[in-house]
Amino acid sequence: MDGEKKIQLKRVFGYRWGTSFLIVKIIGMGIFVAPTGVLKYCHMNVGLSLCVWAACAPLAVIDALCSAEIGVTFPCSGAQYYFLLRCFGSGVSFLNLWTSLFLGPGTMASQALLLAKYSIQPFFPGCPAPGLPTRCLALAFLWVVGILSSRGVKEVAWLQVASTVLKMAILGLISLSGVVLLATGREENVASFQNPFQAEYPDASHLIQAFYQGWFAYLGGGALTFIAGEVENPGRTIPKCILTALPLVTVLYLLVNVSYLAVLTPREILSSDTVAAMWTHRVFPSLAWVVPFGISASLFGSLMMNMFQLSRVAYIAGQEGQLPALFHMLNGHSSPSLAVLLFVTIASIAVISMDLIELINYLNFVFYIWTVLSMIGILKLRRQEPDLPRPYKVFLPFPLVAMAVSLCLVLIPLVKSPHMYYMHICLFILSGLLVYVPFVHFKWKLAGFQTMTCHLQLLFNICVPDVSDEPTSEAERVKKKAAF
Repeated sequence: MDGEKKIQLKRVFGYRWGTSFLIVKIIGMGIFVAPTGVLKYCHMNVGLSLCVWAACAPLAVIDALCSAEIGVTFPCSGAQYYFLLRCFGSGVSFLNLWTSLFLGPGTMASQALLLAKYSIQPFFPGCPAPGLPTRCLALAFLWVVGILSSRGVKEVAWLQVASTVLKMAILGLISLSGVVLLATGREENVASFQNPFQAEYPDASHLIQAFYQGWFAYLGGGALTFIAGEVENPGRTIPKCILTALPLVTVLYLLVNVSYLAVLTPREILSSDTVAAMWTHRVFPSLAWVVPFGISASLFGSLMMNMFQLSRVAYIAGQEGQLPALFHMLNGHSSPSLAVLLFVTIASIAVISMDLIELINYLNFVFYIWTVLSMIGILKLRRQEPDLPRPYKVFLPFPLVAMAVSLCLVLIPLVKSPHMYYMHICLFILSGLLVYVPFVHFKWKLAGFQTMTCHLQLLFNICVPDVSDEPTSEAERVKKKAAF
């Protein structure tokens, strides 16, 4: 069979595509939602809120560089999941998969809702968009993304480039406009920056919540780890993409927040989930339709990247036997279409009822738990397998810093401001054991499961991928080269 026609995931993301992928992944709904949350938990202290945004940036870089070591050591799709499987065994990796199956679609649902809000808001000037049309449009966006994702990498790559251009253009417009407005020195534009630290300071638990909101906007720096099996020369490409994308995003985020505050008062920012749309209405009334449309188009790209990333986790979980083998099968476009269908369905259910600000707290709490485990895994693997080939090794204090910060972000809210939803999250994670023990550990099979698998395989026209020439880990890559 001709290599080009093999049904398998292929390495197609180089430096430019990889950097574009990260920019699209990071600049999602965070910068359009998180300013409200950061200001809220900073008690409208403008100076402190900007400090939170600045402090989140180096932490995001450190976390992304730690993830890069995982991706280049195990250059396979779903490398983060595979890494946890390798370090801690199948039980921990399944719990990670379990949370991804529900909280991943939760992120997609929140992105789809925000996308729908920005798309429908111009039709309702001066008042919030009604809930039912917003949710119906969000569902439509989710299913369009699912269909496009099932068409393979080419459609994803095209939308990724278009989304990158749109995001940079929109955020560049907001940033430059804010700089110009501040340079004019008008009182209404500089009012928020006169005595910026005069408002009351939040307590530790609220400050942690502000970090939750800010860091949420930076999440995605380690996204290439999830698609490491489709990155060309991951040992060089992944770290270079991270060190290009994150500094650029940081500068944009700070300038955009300054621009928001130059035009809107903190109270106005707190009153809206669509801050950019309100900003546009105030600065460029004639572009009241154009900018929200551009934001919607760019958010659509982020939604696509999330789908692309999550489907790869389900793909490798099917290979490892922690999900049915159907999820490891590809369609004629070399896309894990059944994994895509799974996440679209769960995200559609999540769209029915959702609070964006509260959802960010839920998602980040779980994210930091897995970050702590990943950092422990990096240190554990370095000690147990010091000779394992690592084309890129993160500076040793970085995993320690990331682990310490993540532990603080998990423990301080529990101590200072305990809420039942933290307990609910922990119980939810552990509830995965009720599925893991019978169906993965003891390998129970439902009656007629094999027959159902065959029928579904025919129905969705999917098949087991061709045997890949790509090794799972860097050690296997070295062995393969030595054999030749």
